[in-house]
Amino acid sequence: MPRSYWVETLGCPKNQVDSDKLEGTLLADGLEPATEPDHADVIVVNTCAFIEEARQESINTILALAEGRRPGARLVVTGCMAERYGDELAEALPEVDLVAPFGASLTVGSAAEVGAATASAVGVGVPVRIGRKASSDPGPAPAFDLLNLPRPAARRPWAYVKVAEGCDRNCGFCAIPSFRGKQRSRSLEDIVAEVDGLGVSEIVLVAQDLASFGRDQGKGERSLVPLLGRLEGRVPWIRLLYLYPSDLTDALVDAICATDVPYFDLSLQHVSAPLLRRMRRWGDGERFLERIASIRARRPEAAFRTNFIVGYPGETEADHEALLEFVEEAQLDWCGFFAYSPEEGTYATTLDGEVPAPLRDERLGELRELQDEITAQRRDALIGTELRVLVDEPGVGRSFREAPEIDGIVELPSDIPVGSFATVRIVDALGPDLVAERVQP
Repeated sequence: MPRSYWVETLGCPKNQVDSDKLEGTLLADGLEPATEPDHADVIVVNTCAFIEEARQESINTILALAEGRRPGARLVVTGCMAERYGDELAEALPEVDLVAPFGASLTVGSAAEVGAATASAVGVGVPVRIGRKASSDPGPAPAFDLLNLPRPAARRPWAYVKVAEGCDRNCGFCAIPSFRGKQRSRSLEDIVAEVDGLGVSEIVLVAQDLASFGRDQGKGERSLVPLLGRLEGRVPWIRLLYLYPSDLTDALVDAICATDVPYFDLSLQHVSAPLLRRMRRWGDGERFLERIASIRARRPEAAFRTNFIVGYPGETEADHEALLEFVEEAQLDWCGFFAYSPEEGTYATTLDGEVPAPLRDERLGELRELQDEITAQRRDALIGTELRVLVDEPGVGRSFREAPEIDGIVELPSDIPVGSFATVRIVDALGPDLVAERVQP
């Protein structure tokens, strides 16, 4: 029987939560984490299928781990690619012992065929479906749901906490609802219990559509506010990721501004009204700027992050210029720009107006260069100021302005204890990163 495991996680923070819960199951079954993948008896790859680049990274990782594993080790592929392309993966990758989507309905036979730990990775005692392609009808929620699994204590001073799975929106570019299903929100009690068990100084709340948390339970659009109230005092820092702009109500803005983490991660995608309609999205640049200004009126030091899609079908030069002007005027702390990726089964693949790749890449370059300058200027402006930081590891910390694993860091004296908060003075800026010295009490 396998005695050690390795979980390789690709993609977004939501995938990291899934991997943590899989690890909790493996640990409960008596397995121990391996120090390296080539030391493990079972290797689980939690894949990402959001865009083509992520899918290719997943394939490359699977092949590399298959080649490097020790004799007799089992290789399991799970996550979004297994959900969306299970049959194709199983056929195309004979190196893989099991392609196992989360939550399933077809018996795999004897767990011994793939090792008891592999069965654990996809749910001991729970039937496992091998390969279900994306469908326009995601069907009911799976009986085996990672949301309901226990989770081990965090190894770092912070942790992602997934408050819901799935999404009820129908954005033109996104296939996630077709393989993650409709939104399923957790109860406040389950979330609070998980947070209490993690033992961290910061939690980062995530979901495919965080601001809609609780709506599927008939609780309207303000469920995040009572959740923040329940978590207040349990953990020093609470950060929210993936907020759809139309659901950023005054009550939610006030609740976030009242915390020690006035950090707003807004899912904007573009600013051109006609293009947003083609994306099946809400909003426009003017409304976004008004919302940002109203937040800054409440908390002038608030930090902002967003992402934009470049080269969506029908994007004109005027649309691109509007986005450049928005980026210049908004002066956001962090922006990600991603090339449009056509996803099978999505509305966007039916649209005309394809943007040629060279033109798309030119637009990406312009936007990234502009935002890099803005980010550097905003970081330079912090030199000489004092900030409260959480120490993630020796010599590395973050203030409220930096989300873990996503934004820049703050370089610190290495003698400040990991997991502690410290007041530091910023003495230099190196692009997205800051350099600080400790302020003595």
